[in-house]
Amino acid sequence: MSASEAEGHRFESCRARHNQAWPMLPPILTLRDISLTFGSHPLLENVNLSVTERDRLCVVGRNGCGKSTLIEIASGLVEADTGERFVKPGVTFRYLPQEPDLSGFETCLKYIEAGLAPEDDFYKVSQLLEQLGLKGDEKPNCLSVGEARRCALVRVLAPEPDILFLDEPTNHLDLSAIKWLESYLDNSKSALVLISHDRHFLEKLTRSTLWIDRGEVRRLDKGFSAFEPWRDKALEQEETENHKLKRKIHREKHWLIHGVTARRKRNQGRLRALKEMRKQSQEKRATVGNVRMVASDSELSGKIVVEVEQVSKSFNESNIVKDFSTRIVRGDRVGIIGSNGVGKTTLLNLLNGTLCADSGTVHVGHTVQMVSLDQRREKLNLTETLSETLTGGHGDSVVFNGRPRHVISYMKDFLFKPEQAGTPIRELSGGERGRLLIAAALARPSNLLVLDEPTNDLDLETLDVLQEMLSEYHGTVLLVSHDRDFLDRVVTSLIVSNGDGRWVEYAGGYTDMLAQSGTDNQLNSNLILRPTKKRGSSNRNRQGSSSRLRLSYKDVYALEVLPQKITQMSAEIDKLKMELEVPDLYLTNSKKFQITADKLHQAEGRLAQLEEEWLALEIKREELEGF
Repeated sequence: MSASEAEGHRFESCRARHNQAWPMLPPILTLRDISLTFGSHPLLENVNLSVTERDRLCVVGRNGCGKSTLIEIASGLVEADTGERFVKPGVTFRYLPQEPDLSGFETCLKYIEAGLAPEDDFYKVSQLLEQLGLKGDEKPNCLSVGEARRCALVRVLAPEPDILFLDEPTNHLDLSAIKWLESYLDNSKSALVLISHDRHFLEKLTRSTLWIDRGEVRRLDKGFSAFEPWRDKALEQEETENHKLKRKIHREKHWLIHGVTARRKRNQGRLRALKEMRKQSQEKRATVGNVRMVASDSELSGKIVVEVEQVSKSFNESNIVKDFSTRIVRGDRVGIIGSNGVGKTTLLNLLNGTLCADSGTVHVGHTVQMVSLDQRREKLNLTETLSETLTGGHGDSVVFNGRPRHVISYMKDFLFKPEQAGTPIRELSGGERGRLLIAAALARPSNLLVLDEPTNDLDLETLDVLQEMLSEYHGTVLLVSHDRDFLDRVVTSLIVSNGDGRWVEYAGGYTDMLAQSGTDNQLNSNLILRPTKKRGSSNRNRQGSSSRLRLSYKDVYALEVLPQKITQMSAEIDKLKMELEVPDLYLTNSKKFQITADKLHQAEGRLAQLEEEWLALEIKREELEGF
């Protein structure tokens, strides 16, 4: 084994040890027998939940199952109908809602300060604002959705609470911000309770999974990567048990009907048992079905759907698109990614012909029938009912494939209940609004789907169905998304921002793009997300290349000493873990247990930092040697 291979093997071993489960700690927040009913059906029934120090929990389940409600109860924002909530004295927590409300505040900083306690460190606010590319003097009503999300993150992260409740924290964030947030939370001392549709994000951060299913909460003491096989096995086992129960009821019913009268009288216990089995079967809540997504048929578009040549577009002297050319043919599924503010939506609108270019030519095929989905959901009238949105306010039918279909029947395909037909849009959850927009869009004939952040707020099962529908769609798809897993599953090519209006196209999905570009393409998690300044390409070309052809003395020295530091830190972590494994340590000496646990967490954070430094320098060295 070569020296570099040995270092790589040792690095992976260190990383594996770093990701091991945290030792069991006493709970700092507990929910006991929590129940809550909305309308005629219970949303949560006899739910129990405990959160320990530095816990890493994700909450998963279908849209409308009560995920957000559960963490609102846990954070004290919603009161349950029955049950108990206990919080250890002195424990602090912060809650990030799906849709933060910044209205009523003069600046971002004022909004952030309203969420701070007197003892919180204001320097941390300044640090986070800088890292997330904000100054603090921005007007909330002038922020993009991504900037508003970053501002809300600063408000909950700056206090460094004991528990962080985060509801869809990656919504509207670009990939660089998502990776930054992953790294920040991974090294945070706060316990995390997460709701997210981003599989990569959940796999990176979680060690336990809470599954809300038909009002019941089931816990898996493993991270999200182990959840889906476990869930499928549980549902399969439940289906088998239900089938056995129904067969047993049928046999007992047959015996009662066809058995002799005297025999029935002598077996009243068996009759009571049958009644109990029937009651048990009737009370079982059926599993929630899957969304049925089928796009309304349309005539095929021509072979060439969109063709652009040397297209440029700028706003206020800033290049958004510069000399970009591409050809999109029928059946292509093209993704667009880049940092917030680089112009993804602008490029999307240039490609679909709804925005005029400053120069160059854009040709959209004459037979193209476009249906679009915007990320702000501005097409939804919050005062309209669900039925009015789908029917356009006319009658009670949705025209699908040229034929009228009753709106209730069409709603059921997207898991809406008949009684929701008259529900105003403002009362729907974020995921339900997302499903409604997709339902309205797919009812219209199309051969070009234009989707701007379609995955926001959707549950994982609905995402799977959306992915399958797009994969089987006979037309062409233009897609803006920051969901890495979704991009890998759906797109056939990616258009990626390279800064200063430059866009580069890669074949395949997100993982393929990384392999082809040989870099994270400005999506590295170590990036500071300050707004980029415009720089002329000529200045970059005139920079001397000598400084890039060799490592600095500081880097060379770091490469020599970092392996030794990593080894020492790994040994220290092993020692601390052995101390924590002493039987009954917490019961006999809780103070020593807590001190040792704190030291272990700090040591693991330091180890991760050292490993990242070593890995970045090693990559830099290899790149320069191959320059």
